[in-house]
Amino acid sequence: MFTDLFSLRGRIALVTGGSRGIGKMIAAGFLSQGAAKVYITARKAQACEATARELSAAYDGECIALPIDISTNTGIETLASQIGKREGKLDILVNNAGAAWGADFDDFPESGWDKVINLNLKTPFFLTKALAASLRAAASADRPAKVINIASIDGIFVNPLETYSYAASKSGLIHLTRRMAAKLIGDHIVVSAIAPGPFKSDMNKAARDNADEVATRVPAGRIGSDEDMAGAAIYLASRAGDYVVGATIAVDGGIVYANPGIKGGGWDS
Repeated sequence: MFTDLFSLRGRIALVTGGSRGIGKMIAAGFLSQGAAKVYITARKAQACEATARELSAAYDGECIALPIDISTNTGIETLASQIGKREGKLDILVNNAGAAWGADFDDFPESGWDKVINLNLKTPFFLTKALAASLRAAASADRPAKVINIASIDGIFVNPLETYSYAASKSGLIHLTRRMAAKLIGDHIVVSAIAPGPFKSDMNKAARDNADEVATRVPAGRIGSDEDMAGAAIYLASRAGDYVVGATIAVDGGIVYANPGIKGGGWDS
């Protein structure tokens, strides 16, 4: 009954923002579980191609670089066209590409708002829409296709950093996950999300450069590892996650759901 519960053998996946950080962790995880091909995108061609070579050499499956800027609808359509030309179907889409912007409330620029909202919230919707035919071609009641949106715990709790558009985009993505799930489950496409906490990446330089300090603010006492992120994505992408529809899983060492929040001796002190 439970044979190959977490296997991704033979599946075709696309991970946006897959050249580094969380995207690279997920791409490597999929290949480790037998994915036949994992396409990765990034704006910088050199980094994207280097990661594809690295992961292809490390695993039996193939990692393929598609260096495309998907922050615009033109880029989204280009990527969808490339996938359509190369593959008759797409089993797994991971919407991971993202951006962040921090600035004081009184100085927060419109450019910082638009860049982040467009890439973090608009792109996942329109890319999923552009790839819907490929996802439907892969989907069946016995083996649904998967869309995994990479949100953030900043969309669930209030980060003290002034990253207004980032928090809004990730909160929006969590609810968009639910709305898309309600629509696409009828086509046997399961949409879910992961809300990461601190992992080493260029987007989270604090965790990357000061892991021990950041760990003191995590109930689990450490920042996330590659295995933590890959494990959650493998679970959702595989047979094990077929019944997890519209949900967002916080992978954060307990920051959101295992944290007392208010420090001190309690309300009655």
